[in-house]
Amino acid sequence: MAMGTPQEDYVDAAAATLGLHIPAEHHQAVLMYFALAANMAALVNSLPLTAADESGNVFVPVAPEVGE
Repeated sequence: MAMGTPQEDYVDAAAATLGLHIPAEHHQAVLMYFALAANMAALVNSLPLTAADESGNVFVPVAPEVGE
């Protein structure tokens, strides 16, 4: 197995673990979207949180009013 970037190695290892075949013609696009997701995760993880911050773990949907 050829060594690539850490991201490429991770994507390849994760795909192999899951039994997921990534066709060669899609491999670069998968890496591109993996990098995009990693960048978004870094933004989220960079937000400072304190003990006073609460999680938004409860979602209560509200039905739209008739006519909306």
